[in-house]
Amino acid sequence: MRVAVACVLLSLLLPPSRACPKECACDSQTKTVDCRGRGLYDIPRRLQADTQELYLQDNRIRGLGSMAFRETPLLRVLDLSNNSITSVSPSALLGLRVLQRLSLANNALRELDRRLFGPIRSLTHLDLSHNSLAGLPGALGDSVRNLSRLGLAHNRLQRLDRPLLEALERLDVLTLRGNPWRCDCQLMGLKLWLETFLFKGGVVDEVSCAQPEEMRDRELQLIPYQLFHVCMTTSYNYLFANIHHLESERSLRGGSHGQSPLQATMAEGFGGGGGGLPECEPKQRPRPVNLRHALATVIVTGVLCGIVFLMMLAAAVYGCAYAAIMAKYQRELKKSEEAAAQKEAAAAAARKKKADEKEPLENAVA
Repeated sequence: MRVAVACVLLSLLLPPSRACPKECACDSQTKTVDCRGRGLYDIPRRLQADTQELYLQDNRIRGLGSMAFRETPLLRVLDLSNNSITSVSPSALLGLRVLQRLSLANNALRELDRRLFGPIRSLTHLDLSHNSLAGLPGALGDSVRNLSRLGLAHNRLQRLDRPLLEALERLDVLTLRGNPWRCDCQLMGLKLWLETFLFKGGVVDEVSCAQPEEMRDRELQLIPYQLFHVCMTTSYNYLFANIHHLESERSLRGGSHGQSPLQATMAEGFGGGGGGLPECEPKQRPRPVNLRHALATVIVTGVLCGIVFLMMLAAAVYGCAYAAIMAKYQRELKKSEEAAAQKEAAAAAARKKKADEKEPLENAVA
């Protein structure tokens, strides 16, 4: 009797053992739990606390509740791809301080809460491709600064803020294809960032424009920078059209209560009220259109300057040599002329002497 009571008390005092969930396959050596393709609607319970890799892809999970993985705080790899997840609680990943790889690909996510990745500072791989995301939280870059791979392909992204990307200083690979990018001035920040990213050795797939119609299927990187100027021209045309319109109203009403048409237009366009100017990203600080092209330009310019310098040096040497040869030629010519003149003078003197000697002889004969 006492033995039975002791066993009951011992079973109550000891924590329940957490065996592998029956719908999963567990490996105690690699600390891996594989629950792929088991038709699960929720996260399995009673997982081993030391689990480091959890594979839940190809199931029917629809959502992630608060602290959904509180039983496995040592998770390093979490794969939730190819489910039916439509909502994720802001605190779903709370407690996963050492998580390194997370895949939420091939789900039905429409948005992500900015607090979702806040507690995770060790994340290096994040795959959000094949969802319905129309945007990313602005604080994402601050939460996952150690990210090296980010998958955003096949979503509904039309733009991507440059500050968010600049915060990802360790990013090496980025996938963006399959999004309906709107290639107007709002996307100029992404174009500039991509050039710097590629120059530093980053890897990115394609960014093909879906809008406007004249840009459809064109690669963003191949569109000239006049795209931004077109946006600015539209803004200026809108501004001056408003000025002309207000000037006409002012002439009809007899003034605008001490406010010039330009001031009224600026107040209307930038200070609120109805339409306003088309929204456009602030112009970035001056920088080379393409750093690789700029570097190539500097090298080519240096080579050309070197060639011109060598040509000028050769011309100077040739000129000096030519001048020296001409000077020597002139000296030789002058000497030869002087010698010829001396010979001619000597010949003339000889002829005169001979004539003088011959004249007395002729007189004597006569």
